[in-house]
Amino acid sequence: MRSGMRSRSAQWALGFVALVLGFLSIVQLRAQAGGVGLANLSAQDLTTLIANLNQRNAQLSAEVTTLTIQARDLQQARAQGVSAVGGLRDDLTRIRLWAGLDPVTGRGVVVECAGPMTADAANDLLNELRIAGAEALAIDGVRVVASTVVAGPPGGLSVENVALPSPFRVSAIGNPINLTAALTRVGGIVSRLQVTSPSVRLTVTPADSLTLPATDRSLLPADAQPRL
Repeated sequence: MRSGMRSRSAQWALGFVALVLGFLSIVQLRAQAGGVGLANLSAQDLTTLIANLNQRNAQLSAEVTTLTIQARDLQQARAQGVSAVGGLRDDLTRIRLWAGLDPVTGRGVVVECAGPMTADAANDLLNELRIAGAEALAIDGVRVVASTVVAGPPGGLSVENVALPSPFRVSAIGNPINLTAALTRVGGIVSRLQVTSPSVRLTVTPADSLTLPATDRSLLPADAQPRL
């Protein structure tokens, strides 16, 4: 609504500028047409008339300049307003993506986790993917959100009260090169588990297209749910 008001203000300002310029043209034509009557004026009257005309022309010129600047500022403000709306939409899309409110499709990696992996190791894996720039995560079809925690003993892990099979898969959408490098680097989760848990194997596979579902959990606590 504000952008519409700014657009109308800019149109009024530009219209007024055109009106002032037209008025100046009419004044000049009338002055030329009335040249014969000026012959009857005294030198003092002519001097006063010229001074008044010069002063008025200067005032009109200043007003035209001011209105032109205002019209330009309004147009710029309107353009900036459109850019701001676009930025807010992008931010909203990223927030909804991170909150898991919408399904998402894109490139990424799939990490197959085999062996008696601990809950702490599974959560470390999720955190490393987040730090590496993962835009969305899922574990065996369960969308991972900010409050998601893997729990349970090795061989009996669960996420969002859903038991995980063995092996289970973690899917991450993001730059496949960056995600793979973060997981397989020296000191990364893959190399650490090779030392601390040799029976656990993580296999990282880049994927050209992954589709992760939206979360099926509410973002509100149970006691804050609307009652019908």
